[in-house]
Amino acid sequence: MSHPNKKQRLTDNEEATIDDLSIDVLANIFRHIGGPKAIMRVRRVCKNWREAVKQTIVPPIYFEVDSKKKYNTMKVMTTVMPNLQLIALSGLGWRHKWSDGEDRNEEKASFRHPYDIEIISSFSKLRILEIRSHANLNGRYSAFFNFPLLQKLRIESQSSLKWDLDMLAGMPLLKELRCGYNHCLSGNINSLRMLKDTLEMVHFDHCNNVEGEFMCLADFPSLKWLNLKETAVRGDIRNISEDDFVSMESLVLPKAVYGAGGYELQRVSDGPELIRTLYLLKKQRPALLDITDWYGQLSTDSPDWYETDTDVYSPPFYIRFVKAGSRLGHQWLSDCFESPSEVNWLDPEPDRESSDYQEYMEELTWIENKVDIYRGFYQPPTEEEYYRLE
Repeated sequence: MSHPNKKQRLTDNEEATIDDLSIDVLANIFRHIGGPKAIMRVRRVCKNWREAVKQTIVPPIYFEVDSKKKYNTMKVMTTVMPNLQLIALSGLGWRHKWSDGEDRNEEKASFRHPYDIEIISSFSKLRILEIRSHANLNGRYSAFFNFPLLQKLRIESQSSLKWDLDMLAGMPLLKELRCGYNHCLSGNINSLRMLKDTLEMVHFDHCNNVEGEFMCLADFPSLKWLNLKETAVRGDIRNISEDDFVSMESLVLPKAVYGAGGYELQRVSDGPELIRTLYLLKKQRPALLDITDWYGQLSTDSPDWYETDTDVYSPPFYIRFVKAGSRLGHQWLSDCFESPSEVNWLDPEPDRESSDYQEYMEELTWIENKVDIYRGFYQPPTEEEYYRLE
């Protein structure tokens, strides 16, 4: 005798319905129906579907927690849909704030009702974590750095979020690390070596307490983008060899590094040598170095630098690359990159029969017509020569 309360095995003549699907199969289906909001809806259907939602690996579709309502949704998700892969934390709106962490900045501590940020530790399957600028976090939060499956971490404009690079040990699969204006981030980039085999992007823009030697990342096999602008990292691009940064597509270094954009020259005579170094590196590794916006400048501490009392034009204490057709050279310019000197060409003039000669001549004429007050000068005039020009 059959038992109506028990599921019967299907015969050849019977058709399967969705009610016959196992929880595992349902969970696999649900991951393809949309993002967190859509998946949360289907849990209302029945008990089996609720269990399936709990097991569903939610696709990394953008989910930003930027209000009290979104926070309450996330809190529910920690138990009913814990397999989120992407969370972005932002500000919660007026009169609402995230809970402070350890070692908080008391001057920025708030007595508004805090919302527990530590609950994100429930999402152990996270692949992407973003902390947006309006989150205004205060203190040290260990919960952010214990996601063994995390692949992308982005932290934007946090003046009081305290953390150091050693804390990334809890993210062994990290591929992308983007941090901008993290004033309480500290550490030596040598700590990133524990992620040598996974890192593809490292972006530390205006993270002034990040230090180290940039060449310690030279043997990272998958590193494509490295931005260390406005950090305390040091080094010398002359140390880069053919076997270094083999996958690099974009390299941005702080101006304390010899050869980086904005590097300060101690003497005018140092300029051509630096330009030559960059020129040869560009020839050797064309994909590694972008010289389009590169410039160097004479340090105000240089014995060759002098102050002027005229508002008409300033001395050409900035050096940049210039290009006409395929021909590359360099020239000195004043601040705002105006009032250029004559061009010091690095490449020979293209052949008159070449396909780009016409383009070269047009661009050369435009470049030469811009030379005015410093015509005849191939480097900055001395102070005495400068005042003779007035």
